[in-house]
Amino acid sequence: MDVDLALLADAATIDGSGKLNILGIFDRIGTGSFPARHPRMVLILRFSATLNEIGRHDIGISLKAPDGAELVRVDGEMQLGPGPGGVPGMIRVPHVLNLDGLVFPKPGPYAFDVWVDGEHHVSLPLTVYGPETTAEA
Repeated sequence: MDVDLALLADAATIDGSGKLNILGIFDRIGTGSFPARHPRMVLILRFSATLNEIGRHDIGISLKAPDGAELVRVDGEMQLGPGPGGVPGMIRVPHVLNLDGLVFPKPGPYAFDVWVDGEHHVSLPLTVYGPETTAEA
């Protein structure tokens, strides 16, 4: 199984037909002071798998601080089954994780890391900057 899409956004939904709707994609946040509480962000992931990968899969997501410390960790599982239509022989599963009130203790490069079945699949960067730093921090 792969992660073929990983984004941060202001909002996202999945409609009844499985269509992913995304609003306000970003990779940096500016704040007036630290620690900074961000009111809401959405982590969007899309998992893709072949039909022979049907079954249970462990999913892990963590948010790493600039110093490498783990700030947030979410562990769960996904049960993949064959779906309607799509690419023959492929399953695509969109996932939207609402993250409200995350606190960023200091400026710098943060990252969301995603694991599937214990294997690291993607690292999604997020730069957090304040008045003393720049958006290129």
